[in-house]
Amino acid sequence: MPRTGERGGPRTRARILEVANRVFLERGYEAVTVAEIAREAGVSSVTVFNHFPRKEDLFLDRADDAVDLLRSAVRDRAPDVEALTALRDMSFRLFDTRHPLSGVNDSSVPFFRTIAGSPALIARARAIESELRRTLAEELDSDPAFEGDGTLLAAFFIAGYSDMMVETARHLVAGEPAETVVKDHRTRLERLFTALRDGVGRPSPPR
Repeated sequence: MPRTGERGGPRTRARILEVANRVFLERGYEAVTVAEIAREAGVSSVTVFNHFPRKEDLFLDRADDAVDLLRSAVRDRAPDVEALTALRDMSFRLFDTRHPLSGVNDSSVPFFRTIAGSPALIARARAIESELRRTLAEELDSDPAFEGDGTLLAAFFIAGYSDMMVETARHLVAGEPAETVVKDHRTRLERLFTALRDGVGRPSPPR
């Protein structure tokens, strides 16, 4: 017989995430085991790992969302919209809605603080960044409508976006006024796309 709550894939996943995020924020990532999360969520450890291959994925659970957003920005843009413009539009939608992937969500401070306190989460975040860079490069390089250097644009965009989030996290965790930090974040987002547009967003002119 399955343990209580083992059925209902999406509901089970959501319950596991709710428990994991709560106990990680309360006690710190390193102090909590997968077995403890499973027990509180009413499932087995095997069920937890069926939904989340790594313990780190219980906290950094939006990697798949980020992949989907990048792919959609490239694949679903209108024929007359450049890839870089689509990435800019996506980034500002995340910012304007205070999406968790924007770095300026209401839960960003405890989220960033928990990551900063865990070498395992820091390492996984860096691995995710590399995965996102490869994903975007593949999408751009396979898109016949894109004429720039996909690998270079992906590297600059992902690195720039990640560095911007780290900088915002540093200011928020330090207790600086959220309104000021968010305003500065938007300014830096504009600067990022200005740099990308001027540097790698367009193919080099013929010699």
